[in-house]
Amino acid sequence: MKKTSVTLCSEYKISEIDKRVYGSFLEHLGRAIYGGIYEPGHPCADEDGFRTDVLELVRRIDVPVVRYPGGNFVSGYNWEDGVGPVEKRPKRLELAWDSTEPNTFGTNEFVKWCRKAGTEPMMAVNLGLRGPEEARNLVEYCNHSGGTYWSDLRISHGYSQPHNIKLWCLGNEMDGDWQIGHKTAVE
Repeated sequence: MKKTSVTLCSEYKISEIDKRVYGSFLEHLGRAIYGGIYEPGHPCADEDGFRTDVLELVRRIDVPVVRYPGGNFVSGYNWEDGVGPVEKRPKRLELAWDSTEPNTFGTNEFVKWCRKAGTEPMMAVNLGLRGPEEARNLVEYCNHSGGTYWSDLRISHGYSQPHNIKLWCLGNEMDGDWQIGHKTAVE
């Protein structure tokens, strides 16, 4: 039998580990959002429908950053469906997970949840079925102070201050042949 040994020495420290390595993501899959972090009417839900028991656990483990919408979901997601009055949001077929997406949780709810959870929001843009223009519009909606179509739309939705999201992801696993809108490495 071959033996292996590991030697640890604090003097060999190369650098600090970026805390974002310990980040997480939220995807509209299973109970991650609906019935997970967001469940209006649940005994532990706050006034925004966020599960306070889950918020407490996320704060306790000190998740530094959360990506949304994470996973394969983003490649078929129209971010515009998840903003504005909830009762006016469309229900859509969700192709990645073969379900119906009610869009009752979206961009503004995600940012509000992050603030309550004490984590930094990271936003992903749909590069599967959509492209640079829709991504630009989302950045403007989230981060521009006002005076433009998309920033004024955010303001009309009750968010007068920009979300100031600093971290952005370009799609999700776009090189995977399982991905909606699969791209080659060159693309």
